[in-house]
Amino acid sequence: MQEDDVEPNRGRMRPGLVLPVRTSPDGPTKKQVRGPGFRRTSRGFYVPAWVDAENVEQRIAEASVLVPAAKGAISGWAALRWWGGSWFSGTDGRGERLPIPIVISTFDIRPQAGIRISGEACPPKHRRWLDAVPVTDPCWSVSFEMRYARDERAAAVVLDMACYDDLVSLAEMEDFLATQNSWTGIPQARAGLRLAVENSWSPWESKARLMWQLDAGLPQPLCNPPIFTSAGKHLGTPDLLDPDSGLLGQYDSSLHVTTGARTRDIDRDALFRAHGLEPVIITSADVVDPARFLARVRQARERAAANPRPPTWTLEPPPWWISTRTVEQRRALTESQRARLLRYRNRA
Repeated sequence: MQEDDVEPNRGRMRPGLVLPVRTSPDGPTKKQVRGPGFRRTSRGFYVPAWVDAENVEQRIAEASVLVPAAKGAISGWAALRWWGGSWFSGTDGRGERLPIPIVISTFDIRPQAGIRISGEACPPKHRRWLDAVPVTDPCWSVSFEMRYARDERAAAVVLDMACYDDLVSLAEMEDFLATQNSWTGIPQARAGLRLAVENSWSPWESKARLMWQLDAGLPQPLCNPPIFTSAGKHLGTPDLLDPDSGLLGQYDSSLHVTTGARTRDIDRDALFRAHGLEPVIITSADVVDPARFLARVRQARERAAANPRPPTWTLEPPPWWISTRTVEQRRALTESQRARLLRYRNRA
């Protein structure tokens, strides 16, 4: 028996999740799994019927038992979710389930619903056992997802969201992609890297930024930059900002539809305008059809250029301010600092 064929010590599964098992005389028996008390997860594997089949982490756990010992791993979006990527929900833009990517050099897994088998041979140094599941490391997982993304914009969004949870940094991905010259999709991944940032707070915000930059032809904006008065008071943190013109973009998501949130948005925009900034709203409909946004942003730029009042805002933070705009800065925070300073960020 080769070393790669030895079943490793998987470790303990995360609380609330259940690894599927095969039938055995000790249970569950073949008779038991034919009854209402069990659910088949894949060919030959079962979990109790009460296990939530819609839970994305449970879906990953169920797919993991199909990976032959030490020969492959869960990769792509599913591995990033397992590593803690909160925006990797396992669904596409229509809400449809995404198949779970499994990289394996030998096709020992029969095709079946819910998984996507890739023949890419991931080297052992990039595979890890994490909470009983074999996964590719964050850099490999991001690269896989970027290389097989729909286009370079989608690749940039993948990297943005991996940076959101500090799984990788742009510098780490630049170094990693430099080692994959011959891999499928690497030109697209590198194009996505050039468009990515480390401080986007949601996929829709990333899409809005790319529309701002690529469709409207505006300079790459700052993402979630804290803005201050000259006296050091924090005015706010807009989604996007062109510091040269004072034009700022606010993505208007479903989180803003309540009366209280709408009132706060109106008050915030009035405060920005009082200090010489010009807000423009970006909606999900704009992301689907950018023509609406392009007309609106042109008007906003004209207003910003015609504003006769000198700006009374600055990007220079006061001495007490702790910056969280980069992956490196966020990784350096203590747990209490993370809980306090990152609490305003969007959550998946």
